[in-house]
Amino acid sequence: MPESQTHATELTSQYLAQVSGDLERNAKEQERVAADIEALQEQLRALQHDHTVLVNMQQALGGARPTTEADTTVAPAVPHQASAAPGQSKPKKAAATGTKKSAPKKTASKASPAQASTTATKPTLVDLIRGHLGQQSEPRSAAEISAALTEAHPDRSIKTTVVRTTLENLVAKSHAHRTKQGSSVFYTTAAAAEPAAAEPQQEAVASQ
Repeated sequence: MPESQTHATELTSQYLAQVSGDLERNAKEQERVAADIEALQEQLRALQHDHTVLVNMQQALGGARPTTEADTTVAPAVPHQASAAPGQSKPKKAAATGTKKSAPKKTASKASPAQASTTATKPTLVDLIRGHLGQQSEPRSAAEISAALTEAHPDRSIKTTVVRTTLENLVAKSHAHRTKQGSSVFYTTAAAAEPAAAEPQQEAVASQ
């Protein structure tokens, strides 16, 4: 009996350790997937922001879409004027269409630059991170970057996990560089890392 109880206790301990390890890996995987989702949502918001700016710029430059919409809004008013005064329908029709078509173009040209300027003043998280790295002379960790951006933009919710995922995406696109010091990971902008990488090449040429 004592040997069987000891064997059962050892098996229970092994199963407990295995389950604990699985739970820990599951929690880390959930955190990683959640960070990826938040990063993708941030990229989607950036694309939607760029789309809005481009549409406003198209309208401000007098694109074809605002003109066709103005024509469709003016057309239903013409038959009513013709039926009210049959003898004078043609002159009034020409005058009405000439004045009403010109008005939407002016309002669109005035309103669109204002909308474009207001939307363009909101930088994305990618722009904030790249701008912050460009101002730093030394490598910075994801936690340091997140704390600095949160202090500079208290109205935005900036999480360290999202910042880390965004930094890894920048590294994958060669827009940033990653260095590891012990167990810590630091990031620098690509522009700052290029001169440092060029120095060993210059020394090698000088030695030849």
